[in-house]
Amino acid sequence: MSRHTILCIEDEVALRDMLTMVLDRAGFSVCAVANAERAMSVLKTQKFSLLLIDWMLPGRSGLSLVRCLRKQPENRHLPIIMLTAKADEESLLLGLGSGVDDYLSKPFSPKELVARIGSLLRRVETQSSSDDTHELVIDGLRLDLDSYRVFANNTAISLGPKEFQLLRYLMGHPGRVYSRQQLLDQVWGVQAFVEQRTVDVHILRLRKQLAKGGCEGMLQTVRSVGYCLVAQE
Repeated sequence: MSRHTILCIEDEVALRDMLTMVLDRAGFSVCAVANAERAMSVLKTQKFSLLLIDWMLPGRSGLSLVRCLRKQPENRHLPIIMLTAKADEESLLLGLGSGVDDYLSKPFSPKELVARIGSLLRRVETQSSSDDTHELVIDGLRLDLDSYRVFANNTAISLGPKEFQLLRYLMGHPGRVYSRQQLLDQVWGVQAFVEQRTVDVHILRLRKQLAKGGCEGMLQTVRSVGYCLVAQE
């Protein structure tokens, strides 16, 4: 039996029962609830490896729930997959922008769901096990890997999960230029079905936050190639 535990938030009884059965057969320990309020209550007393959240929930939406969780230090980097019937590009970017790690449109196959979960959990574990330092520093930019805090010239800045991961990766390879696809593969994972322009959205948000400490110039755009992080001039 897998040591991974999954909290599934889905209001449709039939789908919730199906998800519970599929995940249980795949070796996961599953807790299933019907709304955001119940999910928040459960998260106060239990720890989970990953959350599976339906966008359209009664009362508080899944999107609102994600935004709330990302404001909590203990859940800021908790892996989250969003389930939704919304398949348009605008909804995709909105969901990813809220702090979702992956996005699965209905209807989906149970095999794809299990594969997406496995891919995300492996990526999180690999990132965690590869940490051999507690801090990354380049000139006035400092990233604390223990507290997940970022400082730009001693000014604390607030980053979403994906912006933090992007900065962490770029700071780990200063001066090297990465294409949008390379950043997608490294930060979102090679199996994530995300458009390349999503990288641009997160880079823009990251640059705006870095500007609060005067470090926005360190994150450079290399025309027709991609992005890189360099020391301050």
